[in-house]
Amino acid sequence: MPLPKIRAGLSDWCEEGWQLLRRTPPIVFATVVFVGGLATSSSILVKGIRSSNDTITVTGASTERISSDYADWSVNIKQTGATQQSSYQKLKPAVDKTLTFLKANNIKDNEIELGMIRSHKNQIRNPKSGVLISTTWTTTQAILIGSWDVEKISAISGKISSLIGEGVPLSINRPSYTYTKLAAKRVDMLAKATGDARKRAKAIAQEAGSNIGAITNADTGTFQITVPNSTEMSSYGSYDTSTIKKDITAVMGVTFRVE
Repeated sequence: MPLPKIRAGLSDWCEEGWQLLRRTPPIVFATVVFVGGLATSSSILVKGIRSSNDTITVTGASTERISSDYADWSVNIKQTGATQQSSYQKLKPAVDKTLTFLKANNIKDNEIELGMIRSHKNQIRNPKSGVLISTTWTTTQAILIGSWDVEKISAISGKISSLIGEGVPLSINRPSYTYTKLAAKRVDMLAKATGDARKRAKAIAQEAGSNIGAITNADTGTFQITVPNSTEMSSYGSYDTSTIKKDITAVMGVTFRVE
């Protein structure tokens, strides 16, 4: 073939090739380059790729025995009478006698609060005719006690029922024992639960011949405050106030990277 025609053919081919290259999407071009270099680059690529499933999630827990440091307690006194005045007049000496008992058992004035006096009229009518049969008034008052001496409250709450035998119409409520430093305790318990989760994840990873790395996610579970040695668990958390001694349990769900 004459040289001028060869040169023209080559020129046309180069121009067509350039136009084709310009129309080729970059991703295709990158793929071609990648395939061409796969044989020499595969070890580097595999080493640099990390699967999205290359993690492990475990649950850690921490339990500790705590002692309540505050007690709320109350008793209610109720008297009835034919009139509001008579029910109140009968109520006052019963309240005074109860207060005397409390103070004799070392309950201080600043630990006592008197609730509001409430009166309620009760009427009984004939169910058929609606005629009024009788009217009585009930007057009540609560005595509220709050103390940092939880053992003292526990002891007195077990003795005050003796007033009922003396004619005092008492309704005795169970003391409520709480722990006022719970906010600070939560931080400590979560840290311990996270440490427990790390130990569990490490043990599992070692069985697979791997190690664990940084935390990628952490979910705080519910706090369970229960009577000692209880197995009760609630998905919403729990806070038992019936005992002075309690078990507090913190739970953490932690995800670690596997290396």
